[in-house]
Amino acid sequence: MRKLLVDVAHTLVPPKGDRHGPLPPLMLTLTMVTGLVDAVSFLGLGQVFVANMTGNVALLGFALAGAEGLSAPASLVSLASFLGGAVAGGRFGTRFAAHRGRLLASALALQAVPVAAALVIALVAHDRVGAPGRYSLIVALGLAMGMQTAVARRVGVPDLTTTVLTQTLTGLASDSAPAGGDDPRPGRRILSVLAMVLGALVGALLLDAGLAVVLGVALALLVVAAAVTRRLAATDAPWVRP
Repeated sequence: MRKLLVDVAHTLVPPKGDRHGPLPPLMLTLTMVTGLVDAVSFLGLGQVFVANMTGNVALLGFALAGAEGLSAPASLVSLASFLGGAVAGGRFGTRFAAHRGRLLASALALQAVPVAAALVIALVAHDRVGAPGRYSLIVALGLAMGMQTAVARRVGVPDLTTTVLTQTLTGLASDSAPAGGDDPRPGRRILSVLAMVLGALVGALLLDAGLAVVLGVALALLVVAAAVTRRLAATDAPWVRP
């Protein structure tokens, strides 16, 4: 228990000289954004994921089999948009490869653009989105989440991919003491899961107030994270280096 609490504390308030500096709490913020955005897409846009591509690919297979309420075109558009965003994130990763702080700050600022576009679409449609609005939202959010995932991968904070929890949960179980492991980073892994759950919970609860409300919260988190990262990255601290 003591190890868990210490790891939680170090994840939320990294000690001076930590290899990843302030990146873990920033990655947890983006994990919350994932929960919010997938709440919008799955609950508000007709059972399609824009961040969880494992789930989205499974939904595509179900839709192709004729499962009721699922849309193969929506899953395909989401997948294509996500991949497009991942390409953009990959290019950012190459451009800012030598400075993780500038990479994350610049990518977050760019990621906020399609999320802001999605917010505008939801506001204009007053949450009554037809097919064109629905697909526009899927494209915008898919691009944003693809970029986020690619950049998180390049930033490389262990167990904080921001969109994928399968490996995190596997590591939490397989590296645990009952499995004979040394249980590294249990707090960080648990916080990652909780951040996703919290984002999804808040997104689902706020959805009754409208898609725009949830998207507004997601955008606010991105803007704050971008501003904080830009400020923190204006140094040559060890954590900015790959």
